[in-house]
Amino acid sequence: MPYLYLARKIHLKMKYFYLCVLSVLLIGCSKDKESSNSLYASNDLEIQAYLEANNISATKTGTGLYYFMSKAGNGIKPNTNSAVRVAYKGYFTSGKVFDQSSSSGISFSLNQVIPGWTEGLTYFKEGGEGKLFIPSNLGYGDYGYGSIPGGSVLIFDIKLIEVKD
Repeated sequence: MPYLYLARKIHLKMKYFYLCVLSVLLIGCSKDKESSNSLYASNDLEIQAYLEANNISATKTGTGLYYFMSKAGNGIKPNTNSAVRVAYKGYFTSGKVFDQSSSSGISFSLNQVIPGWTEGLTYFKEGGEGKLFIPSNLGYGDYGYGSIPGGSVLIFDIKLIEVKD
């Protein structure tokens, strides 16, 4: 009889222990989500302010990406798995350039780049030119990459030279 009483007591304590652990995990996850939502909202406001200050009328997609076409192009549109050749310049809303290609561009597959490029380039036609305004959740996220700090909004001037499908 004492063993049964002790086993029941241990079982109840373990139940409370697991409940506490689960609660801590859920609270921690909700704070991460709140922080991500806050960063997303902040990125969106930063992009909107940049667009307004530079008198750019961009289109916002469901993912939060903004794009602007300065030249429509007349070739084919790539899909998310296409190989393309693109000339680009990447910079922050401050105007500081962090990367750029030569005018002859670079080649890559759209399934090997940041999500903002994978989605954004599908709005272009071969020969098209424009800009992508990429929130951090579609770029390098909270952690950044190389000289790009975490949480950064990225702007790219894009010229889609060739779709290689």
